[in-house]
Amino acid sequence: MADGAAKTARQLLASPDRFLNRELSWLEFNRRVLEEAANPNHPLLERLRFLSISASNLDEFEMVRYAGLREQVRAGVTKPSQEGLTPAVQVEQIEELSLKLIAEQLSRWRQLKEELESENIHVLSAGDLSKKDLADLDSFFRSHIFPVLTPLAVDPAHPFPFIPNLGFSVALDLVSKYGDEGHIGIVPLPAFVRRFIRLPSKQKGPLRFIPLEDVIGLFIGDLFPGYKEKSRCLFRIVRDSDIEIEEEAEDLIREFEVLLKQRRRGRIVRLRMQSSAPQHLREFITREIGAENADVVLYDGILGMAQLSELIVDDRPDLKFPPYDPRYPERIREMGGDCFAAIRMKDILVHHPFESFDVVVEFIRQAAADPQVVAIKQTLYRTTNNSPIVAALVEAAENGKNVTALVEIKARFDEEANLRLARDLERAGVQVVYGFIEYKTHAKVSLVVRREGSELRTYTHFGTGNYHPVNAKIYTDLSLFTADPALGRDANRLFNFVTAYREPPEVGPELEKISMSPLNLKSDLIKMIDKEASAARKGNPSGIWAKMNSLVDGDVIDALYKASQAGVPIDLVVRGICCLRPGVVGLSDNISVKSIVGRFLEHSRILCCANGEALPSAKAKVFISSADWMPRNLDRRVEALVPVENPTVHRQVMNQIMVANLNDELQSWLMREDGTYIRARSEGDSAGFSAHRYFMDNPSLSGRGSALEVSLPPRLQPKGSKG
Repeated sequence: MADGAAKTARQLLASPDRFLNRELSWLEFNRRVLEEAANPNHPLLERLRFLSISASNLDEFEMVRYAGLREQVRAGVTKPSQEGLTPAVQVEQIEELSLKLIAEQLSRWRQLKEELESENIHVLSAGDLSKKDLADLDSFFRSHIFPVLTPLAVDPAHPFPFIPNLGFSVALDLVSKYGDEGHIGIVPLPAFVRRFIRLPSKQKGPLRFIPLEDVIGLFIGDLFPGYKEKSRCLFRIVRDSDIEIEEEAEDLIREFEVLLKQRRRGRIVRLRMQSSAPQHLREFITREIGAENADVVLYDGILGMAQLSELIVDDRPDLKFPPYDPRYPERIREMGGDCFAAIRMKDILVHHPFESFDVVVEFIRQAAADPQVVAIKQTLYRTTNNSPIVAALVEAAENGKNVTALVEIKARFDEEANLRLARDLERAGVQVVYGFIEYKTHAKVSLVVRREGSELRTYTHFGTGNYHPVNAKIYTDLSLFTADPALGRDANRLFNFVTAYREPPEVGPELEKISMSPLNLKSDLIKMIDKEASAARKGNPSGIWAKMNSLVDGDVIDALYKASQAGVPIDLVVRGICCLRPGVVGLSDNISVKSIVGRFLEHSRILCCANGEALPSAKAKVFISSADWMPRNLDRRVEALVPVENPTVHRQVMNQIMVANLNDELQSWLMREDGTYIRARSEGDSAGFSAHRYFMDNPSLSGRGSALEVSLPPRLQPKGSKG
């Protein structure tokens, strides 16, 4: 490199402009989710689901990320983030982009509403109702709604009520029928009553719905006798829902119980109101509820688009994705259902949701019932109510096995549920460990110790996703089952690291094969990137393929930039946030980034390093991981990066899963250097390759057993290959 070019490269690597802002990148991701609501390749109700998801995503973003930045502004924090933006500037840009996103959501709903009507699915207003409809609603209202409503007057004797987070309320300007002074009335909408009330209809007749707020509006006289409505305003509150844990909290459990109660009374970050409401009513609500003008967002249309998912009913399967039944690994079936025998034979990689999560549940169930199993260790970050895995752990403890459950009670929005399941486990005799105060345990590991002859053999499950049977039907994740003794020992060291130390020490256990956050995962990752850069500088084959949900960490991004400058071809599949700028001349010429947004939520994390031969090759270093490339994952969580060494699993991860993702066209978005994205194919173009469709139609490799001999999946050409 000439001196001038070298100087330019150094300047690029020193400029904060080399990074994109994570919050703005997230908003760009949610825009891609919203765009799927307009994708004509999706059935109508699935497009409606994407709209609902984008609205729900925005709610959570505002509750946590936006709220946190607002608090920083209030506290006078001016320190810029890695791309050079202060909290105040970030808030300003977020508000601008959020308003555009909301306008796009409202526009999309108006278009979808027309399409729903063409399919005989109607969302009605009060003026659309017949006399029979009104009679039906009168009966329904008095039986199912009126008993749970609490109409509230607001006057000097009755202060404005507290409205919980994400709570809907109807504000009414009421006037007396008898000429007396009027007052303001508030009717909070019960959270457990459906937002959209389905109206009776004849069999195979139209599907008709009416919003709950419109139903309430029909019966104001029953709620406020002697008064009539002059005007009304539907509004919704979004509160700060982030939890900050005191690092020195002596009793973590008690601390969380207190903070969970506080969450319900968090500071208002958004007050959403209908723009059609009169200004005096909007001003009254803003003032009385204690919101700032900056909190107010006016909607020219429907509020609470996340609840539009209630319109996705089973009556119209023709407007939804065809049902998909995941496969169960044939190799386990060939072993008479014996998970341990199948794993002893060869490592198995299960690709969810295309392959059933039932195999993970069965692995724990068999361990619980097997008299030869002496110990089970399990991480639990998120799971379901009535989790079959928790039930199996309870059964194992009751059967006298040594059972340890590492329950992460700091899993955002699942804290309360995790506290409950922890107590259930303790009552059954499970040794429950809560982990570190300041470090979340995010690794997905299950370890079973089984007595076989005179020896103890360890069976280990490493996952990229949570032990969550419901999410496993919609999230793409990987489950690696192995009897590799070294991986078993490393898994045990990971558990001991969490259970045996008061705080995460700087020096942890000596690991044989895996890398672990917060100890060495980040440094090992950067070393592998640097190794590829060194190979490229020497003129040797090099390359990096990686898949993750988010790429934020500045040190890792800089390592990728340096590798690109050395000539390493780098292909990244990043579903959501990406703070790296691809394709910048002199900085990231050799880096491409794509995002896949489709029927299933991309969640698996994969790393492939060329290791001396062009990708894909049998010599490549291949890993799966629980960790995204973010500071929180690499520095403040317990995570695992696990090598894939079995040849069949190695081919499955690299030559099948990664190549399919890199080749995907139908659900892929290509990232530009300014952080915006364009579709790989134009909207509505159904031609081209779909990774999700390929995985649904074709078997994986490692779990196929003898079936693989007669049912090989088609060989995929590597990305860019002409052969």
